[in-house]
Amino acid sequence: MRVFPAWARHLGLKDAVLKGIDFPLHADPEAYREVVSFIKSDPLSLGALVTTHKIDLFNAARERDLFDVIDPHARLMRETSCLSKRDGKLICHAKDPISSGLAIDGFIPAGYFADTGAEVLSMGAGGSTIAITWHLMRKERGADLPSRIIVTNRSQPRLDEIQRIHTGMTSTVEIEYVLADRPEINDGTLAALKPGSLVINATGLGKDAPGSPITDDGVFPKRGIAWDLNYRGDLIFLDQARRQQARQQLQIEDGWTYFLHGWTQVIAEVFDIAIPVSGPDFNAISRIAIEAAKG
Repeated sequence: MRVFPAWARHLGLKDAVLKGIDFPLHADPEAYREVVSFIKSDPLSLGALVTTHKIDLFNAARERDLFDVIDPHARLMRETSCLSKRDGKLICHAKDPISSGLAIDGFIPAGYFADTGAEVLSMGAGGSTIAITWHLMRKERGADLPSRIIVTNRSQPRLDEIQRIHTGMTSTVEIEYVLADRPEINDGTLAALKPGSLVINATGLGKDAPGSPITDDGVFPKRGIAWDLNYRGDLIFLDQARRQQARQQLQIEDGWTYFLHGWTQVIAEVFDIAIPVSGPDFNAISRIAIEAAKG
């Protein structure tokens, strides 16, 4: 809430105001529909960024046909991360495939998976994992694909849903789905990874709820990459990785750049402006956010 006004000034968005609407996890579908209907009918509401509730909001609003247009990513992934308006129509977008791809490509060099044979473990089967795995499984990557992807989750329905999405992609990547209702199960999956593998905390633990998807006994792969999609909160997963950083030669990434791309992609869509995704102008957006957050 402190960052957006500073960004708005930098981007020349005159009179733009950010209004937050907070829901508990897995709120009543009618509550989501009420908000979407308000945005759709209110001439001063240009759109929205959706965070924790991407899948639940999509399902609730689509059930009543509240979206006039659903973009291809949102249709495939059945989630909403952005609402915008064009020519009187309310458009549902899924921006995570774009923002996650920009974030990953910023810290993993091209050819990495082809050169190393590394695998990917993503803990959490929500919208972020759907977007990240989509990016890493695309045929356009050629041979630069993970040798295996493992998705774990605490409940089976989300695993079933992400498996449905992956099946629709007809990718050649081997994928495993693991029901991990205890962190010790994630520890076991972690221990079996090849050297150099990418390990992702996409559970929300550390931000939306306290904790980590692994225990302190979990061992990261040698020369692996530990990526926590969170950038604020107790960040226990990052602390666990840092304790092993020297011994396991880990590369450690937090969710800051992912956060920046997530917000700027939505702001660009809602206000119909161009925002750079790298270089000095993007770095300036990052600096502005850091300074504003300190205020």
